[in-house]
Amino acid sequence: MAMSHCDSDDKKEADHDAQQQQLLPSVSQDVLQQFQRVMDDVYGAYASSWQPKPYKDGSPRYLWTDAFGVVNYLTLYVYSRNEQYLKQAMLLVNEVHSVLGRSRDGKHRLGNASEQHPTRNGLRIGKPHDENDGWDGDGQYFHYDTKWMFALNRLSLITGDVKYNQWAAEMAKNIFSKFVDCSSSSSSKQERPRMYWKLSIDLSRVLVHSEGNLDPFDGYITYKLLQEVDEALHNKDSIDLSAEIAVFKQMVDRKVAYYDSDDALDLGEACWIAHWFLGQEAWAKAIALKSLKSLNALHENGTFESSSGSTSYRRRLAFREFGTTLGAQCLYQHSDKAKSVHRLAEAWNDEIVPKLLKYWTPHLYKRDKDITPMMYCSSLIPGCWCRKFV
Repeated sequence: MAMSHCDSDDKKEADHDAQQQQLLPSVSQDVLQQFQRVMDDVYGAYASSWQPKPYKDGSPRYLWTDAFGVVNYLTLYVYSRNEQYLKQAMLLVNEVHSVLGRSRDGKHRLGNASEQHPTRNGLRIGKPHDENDGWDGDGQYFHYDTKWMFALNRLSLITGDVKYNQWAAEMAKNIFSKFVDCSSSSSSKQERPRMYWKLSIDLSRVLVHSEGNLDPFDGYITYKLLQEVDEALHNKDSIDLSAEIAVFKQMVDRKVAYYDSDDALDLGEACWIAHWFLGQEAWAKAIALKSLKSLNALHENGTFESSSGSTSYRRRLAFREFGTTLGAQCLYQHSDKAKSVHRLAEAWNDEIVPKLLKYWTPHLYKRDKDITPMMYCSSLIPGCWCRKFV
C-alpha cells in the first residue's frame, strides 16, 4: 500500500526527532525521574486542569524561580517529547504574566501592557514586601527580566511560535532606557553608559543606583539571542535591538578588563554568559578564564566543602552553588575550541559538580521549596540552558 503524504510527513518528523534524541547528552532514567519528581514537588503533579501551585502566601510567583521552571519544563520536553511538559511551560508563562505582569494588588497591568503584550513594561520580581522596603522589597531587577526573556526565547525556539520571542523583545526594547543611563560622564563629557541595579515596579524610580556586576554582559548576550531567534524563525515583525546591543557591547568592552568576583552564583552566571559566544568573541574567553580561576580559588579555600558528614550546608546557600555548577557545565560543553578554558572546566564538569550535587541532594528543601530545587534541576540536567542543546 502506498504511503500517503500525511504519513510521509509524520515519518519524516519522527525520524528527525529520533536523530535529535541521539544527539542529546546522555542522561539516565533515574536522573530524569529525579528531575521530574522535583518539578512536581514545586509546581504540583500534572493533571488535566493543572496550574502551577503558588509558592507561599504573599509571593505566589517569583520571576527568577519561574524562569528556571519554564526552561526546566522545556528540557524535560526535549528529552521525552511528551507534550505535557510543553503545555506546563506555556501555562507557567501565562500565570507569571497574569501575576507579575500586574500591580501587587492585581488590579491592573503594568504601564501600557495588555493581554496581547503582557511584558511591555517588564515584570515584577515577586518579593512579598512592598517596593518601599528597600533592598528586600518588590520592584524590577534587570537580571531577573533578562532571565525571563531567555525563557521566552527558548520557548519560541522549541515551539517555532515567534509570539514568545516577540514578547521578550518588546520587554527588552521598553525597559532598556529605564535601566541604562546613557548620559555623558561629567569629567570626560563623553557618553559612558551605566546601569541601575533595581527599579520600582512601574520603572519610574531608581531604587538601587549601583550597577550589577554582570548586568551589561547579561543584556548583551540576551538581546543578541533574541535577534538570533527572530532571524531563525523569520519573524516578519522582528523588533530591531541593534542600537541597544551596541550600547551593551560598549559597557562589556569597558568592564571585561576588571571583572572580578568571589561570589559562587556570580561566577557561575559569568561562566554561563561566556559560553554563548566562546570561540566567537574575545571577551567571552577572558570572562570564562577569570571565572574558572576564581572558582578554583574558592574551591581550594574550602568554600565548596562536600565531604561526607559536613554540616557546612547550614551556612551556605545551595541555590548559589547550583548557579556555579550550571554555569561550569554549560561552559565545559561549549569549550571544545578553547583548550585553556576546556582544561579548567573539565575538573568541574567531571569531578566537582557531581560531588556538589550529591552533597546537596539530601538538603534540597532545607532553606526553601522553590528557588533551590528549581536551580538544582537545572544543574542536574542543564539541557536548554546550553547553546548546543537546541
